[in-house]
Amino acid sequence: MMWVITVYSGESIQMFEFDNQEEARATFKSIKGCKFLSEVIYYNDFDVVE
Repeated sequence: MMWVITVYSGESIQMFEFDNQEEARATFKSIKGCKFLSEVIYYNDFDVVE
C-alpha cells in the first residue's frame, strides 16, 4: 500500500509518494494549493484486509 499526494500549481503537476498514512497526512496539511491525497492499493497486496 502507498499514499500519493498530487499537487496542481499553475501549469505543473507534482506527485509525492509515502509509505505510511501519518507522514502523508502531515505533509498534506503543510502543502498549499490544489492537492489530492490518494491511497493506492495494488491487487497483489495480500496484507491488506478490509
